[in-house]
Amino acid sequence: MGNKERAQERRERRLQEISLLRTIPYSDHQRWWSSESIAVVTGANRGIGFEIVRQLADHGLTVVLTSRESSAGIEAVNVLQESGLSVVFHLLDVLDSSSIQQFAEWIRETYGGIDILVNNAGVNFNTGSDNSVEFARMVIDTNYYGTKNVTKAMIPLMRPSTAGARIVNVSSRLGKISGRRNRIEDATLREQLSDIETLSEELIERTLSNFLQQVEDDTWKSGGWPQTFTDYSVSKLAVNAFTRIMTKELSDQPEDHKIYINCYCPGWVKTAMTGWSGNISTPDAADTGVWLALLPDLTVSGKFFAERREIKF
Repeated sequence: MGNKERAQERRERRLQEISLLRTIPYSDHQRWWSSESIAVVTGANRGIGFEIVRQLADHGLTVVLTSRESSAGIEAVNVLQESGLSVVFHLLDVLDSSSIQQFAEWIRETYGGIDILVNNAGVNFNTGSDNSVEFARMVIDTNYYGTKNVTKAMIPLMRPSTAGARIVNVSSRLGKISGRRNRIEDATLREQLSDIETLSEELIERTLSNFLQQVEDDTWKSGGWPQTFTDYSVSKLAVNAFTRIMTKELSDQPEDHKIYINCYCPGWVKTAMTGWSGNISTPDAADTGVWLALLPDLTVSGKFFAERREIKF
């Protein structure tokens, strides 16, 4: 058996373990949440987001499913409500600052705040061996700026508790700074992005601006950017870096006001985004995000996970 076959066997065995873990209920002393706990999941009318909503609601939380399309979001909520789950819909376009503001105001007026935010909204216009950057600006704006702007709007609404509030960013291994095959070639930039002392939103956004300028100039292929799903990989690298920055900013929150933020890679999932070519089911893909959202361990923050295991950024 070759290395590839052994890796696939290990992955399948791990996914079987995760499927078993999902069937085991949390014990009473681990359940820090109740039906009064509010979770928000962005871009959740289908795919991974929909499944994250379903699993969180199945654990007994009240979940706000958001979508930029009202009809699709309402239809998704109806399906979940018919199963007896506590799920409500609200319109949210992560590209629209006024939509984010209106959503934040509605959350404040309706619930007073939230306990969990899952930033799932994202786009990818490439499938298979495609690597077009035609929609690079849309990918960057949605995956990075959408995540950033929703997070900044929701942090003031995170409700104080002894358990702490949770933010989970859906990301990708394709955005790993330490990746060997699909990484930024500029060693100095990699070092700056890796070092929390030099990492900043300004550095992230200057990097994104440089990438988009090269896309516009059609010089990006020789620019040393990741070679697989380039725009998507760059956007998720930015999400991973932003997660680390927010961890540092939130680390000095007072007791009972703690906010824990992590990101995770759901894998290559059988969804519309992958052209249904993925090898992971949506329940398995959603599991780590739900696990991070409900994790009783209050020491986990600023980490990157896949299949409930920490991996390097």
